[in-house]
Amino acid sequence: MSQYIHVASVNPKLATEPETERAMTLNQARVGCDLRIQVLQGPGCERLRDLGFCEQMPVRKLTGGRNLLCSVCGTRMAISKELAEQVLVKLALGEG
Repeated sequence: MSQYIHVASVNPKLATEPETERAMTLNQARVGCDLRIQVLQGPGCERLRDLGFCEQMPVRKLTGGRNLLCSVCGTRMAISKELAEQVLVKLALGEG
């Protein structure tokens, strides 16, 4: 088995950034990850803020699929996949 890894398609900027520096949507995050909300952008974001999804707030993704179950502010909350696409997150410190 070869010990070489093919990296031609990897973005060099992303390859050198620490894992905690990569932003992703809540949909893209793995289940069970501790995350920190970076940006809310889209039509449903004011309602999300009213419910406790605010920038810099810690959140944990509990399940994925058509609706996502998250834990934020000590409360479990289900949001649609479409709404989760409007939530940009980064891994919380200590993850990765």
